[in-house]
Amino acid sequence: MPRTAPGKEGQPCPDPFVLFDKWFRDAKNAGEPLPEAMALATSTPDGAPSVRIVLNRGISRGGFDFYTNYNSRKAEELVANPCAAIVFHWPTLERQLRVEGSVRKLTRRESERYFLTRPRESRLGAWASPQSAAIPGRSFLEEEFARAQTRFGSGKIPCPPFWGGFRVVANCIEFWQGRPHRLHDRVLYRRQGKTWTIVRLAP
Repeated sequence: MPRTAPGKEGQPCPDPFVLFDKWFRDAKNAGEPLPEAMALATSTPDGAPSVRIVLNRGISRGGFDFYTNYNSRKAEELVANPCAAIVFHWPTLERQLRVEGSVRKLTRRESERYFLTRPRESRLGAWASPQSAAIPGRSFLEEEFARAQTRFGSGKIPCPPFWGGFRVVANCIEFWQGRPHRLHDRVLYRRQGKTWTIVRLAP
């Protein structure tokens, strides 16, 4: 079993988030262009899936945080069916990380605190874009962006009431490490109360 990464025999790291932190730092040091990018899979209540790339904006309380327009398709699906799966892929290191879990909305305070750290143009964009809605053309977005610029001027741009965060609270986390001859390492952490069980899976 892995000590700090799948494939090294020894006592496994008991906390998958400690191992994730190491892998994430490894990805940054390896020059991965966007190591925080993750594929987010959601589904409707009747099981129709959809997936897209979002950015992980932090790990807290046993989960992975990201932000979006609450009127977007993914947000509506998460409210109706609060379960999701995410995947990080770091090809330079031949690594991927899969997560499955339940989903919770972040508090308004958490969303507002993060919103204020975004570049000013991104904050304006959040007000300008009716995410996932049909629009007549590119000019519509540009006009809405200009309208937001006029509305807020050089003043403070508040977090829109329709914008905020979600947390995917991990129930299981799988670490995948590429190895020769397709004999890849797969180590699965599954939550059991306040602890994790750890098993090695065949590739």
